[in-house]
Amino acid sequence: MFAAMRSERVEALHLFSDQQTGLEAVVAIHHTGLGPALGGCRYLAYNSVEDAIADAIRLARGMSYKAALAGLEQGGGKAVILRPPHVANRAALFEAFGRCIESLRGGYITAMDSGTSSADMDCIAQQTGHVTSTTEAGDPSPHTALGVLAGIRAAVRARLGQDSLNGVRITVQGLGNVGYALAQLLHADGAELMVSDLDHGKVRLAEEELGAQPLALEAVYEAPCDIFSPCGLGGAINQRSIGLLRCAAVAGAANNQLVDIDMADQLDARGILYAPDYVINAGGLLHVALTHRGVAHGEIAARVKQIGERLDSVFAQSKAEGRSPAEVADRQAERILYPDSAFLNPLIPA
Repeated sequence: MFAAMRSERVEALHLFSDQQTGLEAVVAIHHTGLGPALGGCRYLAYNSVEDAIADAIRLARGMSYKAALAGLEQGGGKAVILRPPHVANRAALFEAFGRCIESLRGGYITAMDSGTSSADMDCIAQQTGHVTSTTEAGDPSPHTALGVLAGIRAAVRARLGQDSLNGVRITVQGLGNVGYALAQLLHADGAELMVSDLDHGKVRLAEEELGAQPLALEAVYEAPCDIFSPCGLGGAINQRSIGLLRCAAVAGAANNQLVDIDMADQLDARGILYAPDYVINAGGLLHVALTHRGVAHGEIAARVKQIGERLDSVFAQSKAEGRSPAEVADRQAERILYPDSAFLNPLIPA
């Protein structure tokens, strides 16, 4: 466990258990040098506690890098609640988790994530003020989708040499809250959509409302397109799928899209532009962080749209230096997070 923490430079790892509600939770705090750690709370079934810890650590690191490049005075953290087979009282379980968050005294602010809802955040808020994505704060999904749209436009500029999305063929993998909102925005911009999701009802809805072409789950990678946009859970780009891709760029909302960082170099070698996930999907973090601070909706939207400019910078530096966009983004984030650290190789430009 400590080896994993050292490897990812995690500051703290907290394990919580509440016998009365059945709560078992992990909170990973990666970095607090810029401000309190902020990151969503997942509520998922895990094969083991070790898997839950590994997920929390990996996601917390991504949140630190995401906050740094989004220009936020926040650190990165992540919580995962191991979903039990049967829950007697979900509200009580999330209230118990709220007490756990309160015990961290503001070191970690939690938010909605996979498997959790605004209603769950409302329950947490009964026990602590260190929570956002409540019903009052609003759903971050629209701002996540807006940021991904800005990122896709940047990828199209860099890879296809055009500003318009009209006629650009885009595959959206996953039609959850973010994926469907993104599909709506892309449709409004004139993109040609192909979509895939485990929920056939969502696929039919996209077909009817957005004129999207449905794709079978097993065919989503090899369908020819300009942009492949993974918007489900992580790990979309792996040893099997990477060889099937027939796209010009990968630009989507999912966290941890690459199973291994080496996938970034493999995409680069194949001439497929990769928009680093924690850069392109930072709109949700901007929403929850700035809403928590009372920033107006219009100002938040303006900050979210700047994601496209950040990716313009990443892509330009990547091309100039012959390094993958993932490596460039990591270096940019690390210069912010660890400005005086020997962790950085001084022979590699920032």
